Amino acid sequence: MKIRKSILQDIVKYSDFTTEKFLEIHTRMEKAVDTIKPIDEYKDFIGKHRTRPASPIRFTFEENLIDDTSGKLLPNKLTVDNLTIDWLRSRLTELETSLKTTQLSKQAMLTPPEPICDSKILSVDYSREREELRQRCQEKKLLRQAEVIRGALNELGCEELPSGCDLSMEGSFTEPAVNNKRNTVPDIGFFTLRRNQRIVTLLKSPFKSLPSISNEKNGLVRANSEGPMTQRIDTPPVVPLRGVCNLSNNQKGGGGLIEEEWFHGVLPREEVVRLLVNEGDYLVRETTRNDECQIVLSVCWDGHKHFIVQTTSEGHFRFEGPSFPSIQELIVHQWQSGLPVTSRSGAILRTPILRERWELNNDDVVLIDKIGRGNFGDVYKAQLKSSKIDVAVKTCKVTLPDEQKKKFLQEGRILKQYDHPNIVKLIGICVQKQPIMIVMELVPGGSLLTYLRKNASTITQREQLRMCKDAAAGMCYLESKYCIHRDLAARNCLVGYESIVKISDFGMSREEEEYIVSDGMKQIPIKWTAPEALNFGKYTSLCDVWSYGVLIWEIFSKGGTPYSGMSNSKAREKIDTGYRMPTPEGTPDEIYRLMLRCWEYEPEKRPHFEQIYTVVDTLSQAL
Repeated sequence: MKIRKSILQDIVKYSDFTTEKFLEIHTRMEKAVDTIKPIDEYKDFIGKHRTRPASPIRFTFEENLIDDTSGKLLPNKLTVDNLTIDWLRSRLTELETSLKTTQLSKQAMLTPPEPICDSKILSVDYSREREELRQRCQEKKLLRQAEVIRGALNELGCEELPSGCDLSMEGSFTEPAVNNKRNTVPDIGFFTLRRNQRIVTLLKSPFKSLPSISNEKNGLVRANSEGPMTQRIDTPPVVPLRGVCNLSNNQKGGGGLIEEEWFHGVLPREEVVRLLVNEGDYLVRETTRNDECQIVLSVCWDGHKHFIVQTTSEGHFRFEGPSFPSIQELIVHQWQSGLPVTSRSGAILRTPILRERWELNNDDVVLIDKIGRGNFGDVYKAQLKSSKIDVAVKTCKVTLPDEQKKKFLQEGRILKQYDHPNIVKLIGICVQKQPIMIVMELVPGGSLLTYLRKNASTITQREQLRMCKDAAAGMCYLESKYCIHRDLAARNCLVGYESIVKISDFGMSREEEEYIVSDGMKQIPIKWTAPEALNFGKYTSLCDVWSYGVLIWEIFSKGGTPYSGMSNSKAREKIDTGYRMPTPEGTPDEIYRLMLRCWEYEPEKRPHFEQIYTVVDTLSQAL
């Protein structure tokens, strides 16, 4: 303790800032600091080693780069050189090679394996099925890309836009020439090209299913979405002329033009391209540019060409040749004469393509009552004039952009090829004029969610199992068609006669083995969506299996709200940490085990719909 006391006394003694010795030292330090003159001390060093200022770099523009060209690049055009064409050809060769490899691999898998069947247990090996599905989707993808590049190469061969060429659907239109004069473009090793979205990016057409159409020459072909079917008419489709389309007055559809079988109304450009498959196939459609109705002749000729019908000062209609008082007469003359629409394009009309059976006339549908609202417009109860059958009609707002209208028609494009008792049936699509409408069967019971909540006190377990079975049957059918629904929920199922459940609302659906979201995760039903889709934007049929698990939870909770009391983000967070909803009261143990299997975090651990249907069917028969 004495040593410690001595140390403390020394600290007190020498830490006293008021002592004379401390003040003396502090004064000396202050004077020493004041004597430092940095500028004077380093003056010689700076003068000797100062960095000299850099001379500014002078840039000169090579004026001859803009000399001897074809003129200024016009708006809505691109200029590409031969390297672009070489790259496209090289890419096309790569795609064709990959396509042949894929097709050979698919052929090698055509021999079916020997079935393994037991009287009690049916074990299915899905590895072969998945590989076959992957090969099939890869083939479709390669075919689409190759088709786009072939179209691009065809268009790159043009030095200027042909008179009357229509690009309005792609927002890249240049005014068509009213007379036959053309501007001469010097050949300088460049090609002037329309700004075509198909060349800038490889788009997926919203109408992928190509119909089989016989290659009949000088005959009339009716497109049919159900398979090969042609109707040949040996005489030209001459009909009484029922009106004139005065475009200056914006008469929609061109008066009597709407009654012509080869007039397809406001059918989107992608669907038009799908229908025109053989050289000389043609149809007439309507488009809108700058709020003005314009009639377009679309022809399959060295790719696809689109010509706007031009109006003369006398109110007649023409391309490059003579004018006629009606569009019908103009088209029939062009068909009968065998002359090219324009000399530059060389396109000759050979086979008019009639409207598909599901293309209805807007006037054939009578809207009765508004029964709901969708993402694109109102939903109505309506009636078909001819048969007096009640139908449901989804309408698309006229003011929506073309891209949204394509998405609206996505549902009709998918539904028109499906036929199953547990899938809502498509009756037709009205594209003859605005508004575009999708006509479907009217399912009287309304949405499954409303039905469950309204009849919660009377629904039996047998009825609940049958609902689960109906939904599983519909989804099993969709899975066999390689369709991912992406929005399976009680609100998107309908209840028909005898409480049959039908799956509806295919607005988010995709016909892919695997679909990667590329436009953001907007309007995604978080609480019904599988983790891999939320986290990585990756959708497969097994994502629908997760949603099916939530659907049967809704059925047995009689319309309950999934993850009640949780926000979307909270539910998503808890799912990632292993949380799963508890079983609703009165749910059979086998059904809850099925829910948990559907909610396996790893997709490959979930059952496919064929297995799900077997489980539910067995349970329903046991009651």
